[in-house]
Amino acid sequence: MKRVLILDLDNTIYPVSSIADHLFAKLFKLIDENLGEADRQAAEKAKHELTRRPYQHVADEFGFSDELKQQGMQMLSNIRFEEPMYPYEQYNDLRRIPIDKFLVTTGFTKLQMSKVAMLNIGGDFKQVYVVDPEQSNLTKKDIFQKIMRENGYTKEEVLVIGDDPKSEIKAAIELGIDTFLFDPMDRYPDTGVTYRAAHYGDVAQIVMK
Repeated sequence: MKRVLILDLDNTIYPVSSIADHLFAKLFKLIDENLGEADRQAAEKAKHELTRRPYQHVADEFGFSDELKQQGMQMLSNIRFEEPMYPYEQYNDLRRIPIDKFLVTTGFTKLQMSKVAMLNIGGDFKQVYVVDPEQSNLTKKDIFQKIMRENGYTKEEVLVIGDDPKSEIKAAIELGIDTFLFDPMDRYPDTGVTYRAAHYGDVAQIVMK
């Protein structure tokens, strides 16, 4: 039986696509101005990846110049999102499970915490952690270990829920923690996780095993 759920935020609790055009409008314009003329396809792919992964990772993968990377980081580190936001309807399936929950998300602290506020989910969690590469060298793996150490959870008592096989799912697997990959678009059929589904309907049964 599990004692705790550790959740990701972006594309796990709510779809980034629902706010991307508004949130990233200025950043997308900056990318178009710097990459668009040289490689329109790369610019479009980079913008799509930004709805799924942290800016720094996308910037490195697509070879953003140092100037473009710094401009983008400065832009994102100073914004808050203050428009209406809504979680996936099925997030309520997780919200109702009566065990401890922690939120662990990667990104810029001010921006990520503004999303938590607009989603009105802060009260669902025992604690919210933002892994901000600009503020420390800690990783999600470090935070998972910290949560277990400070709360006395064993790895067998933890379930990590997320959408990214290369982020929170990878960190959990490395620690021997069970994983639930939320994959509504069926992007990762061959990923080696403990559980994978397009919905959260089975999580309560998994937790109570």
